[in-house]
Amino acid sequence: MAELATVARPYAEALFRIAQSSNMNAWADALSVMAQVAAVPEVGAMSHDPRVPRDVVIKTFLDAVKVDVSAEAKKLVEMLVENGRLSLLPSIEHHFHELKNAHEKTADAEVTSAFPMSDSQLSSLIAVLEKKFGRKLNPTVSVDPQLIGGVRVTVGDRVLDQSVSARLERMHKALLA
Repeated sequence: MAELATVARPYAEALFRIAQSSNMNAWADALSVMAQVAAVPEVGAMSHDPRVPRDVVIKTFLDAVKVDVSAEAKKLVEMLVENGRLSLLPSIEHHFHELKNAHEKTADAEVTSAFPMSDSQLSSLIAVLEKKFGRKLNPTVSVDPQLIGGVRVTVGDRVLDQSVSARLERMHKALLA
């Protein structure tokens, strides 16, 4: 995994520089779709099959993307296919997204709740978390009944676990110590 990150990072940085002078969100959207297509096992198998001509791989991949991609994005796909690196697209997209978040002073927040949250509850929670982290957050919300109650929030490598199950686990460990 570290090798993929090492190889993918320069691609992401180059794309980020290109995106800064054009439409950053369009690049992010295109990379997201291309990364999803590249992650399909059949696409990976086809791209590594020496019997399939490279131009067929490129055309098939771009047809599978099903969104209008820029000339620069097509050149990226051509270059990745020619170098046998199409499988790097998910990692490139990940690094590009990190660079975009850093540039916009935002962060992704994974909010897991024991019960569905209303819009007002979520906006109140995000407002508190934005003050704590000092940046705008892009929340992704999921429900996990195993939390019993409360929420678990992950922002980058930081986890704030205020769930009932985490509190019970801490109490259990304290009692056993």
